Amino acid sequence: MRRIDLQTERRTQLVDITRQVRDAVAGSEGAAALVYVPHTTAGVTINEHADPAVARDFEKALELLVGDEWGWEHIEEGEENAPSHIRAALMSPQVLIPLDGGELALGPWQGIFFCECDGPRRRTVYLSILA
Repeated sequence: MRRIDLQTERRTQLVDITRQVRDAVAGSEGAAALVYVPHTTAGVTINEHADPAVARDFEKALELLVGDEWGWEHIEEGEENAPSHIRAALMSPQVLIPLDGGELALGPWQGIFFCECDGPRRRTVYLSILA
């Protein structure tokens, strides 16, 4: 297993981790790469990474879809992060990407994004090569 460490900068933020994942799998012999996020207020997704506006639109959409001002029952003093759990659940904790000759088999516009919903924080992404 490989590990990618991140530091996010905003409460809701999509971070393009395509290069880190690509570097981690380079030359690997396997059928697929599993990218997994072990956090309940973060996720991972694949989407367009050619235009940074797509990531910013995702951030805005997550905040609009799940409002901070709703009457949340899950309240931890100093960490009012109930909406962050819901936003993360709309993403996924993992993506599975086929490998072709040790390279990620992504489409030409696709990138892998870490989805922060409760930042800024130090985060971890795990990567496993599957046979």
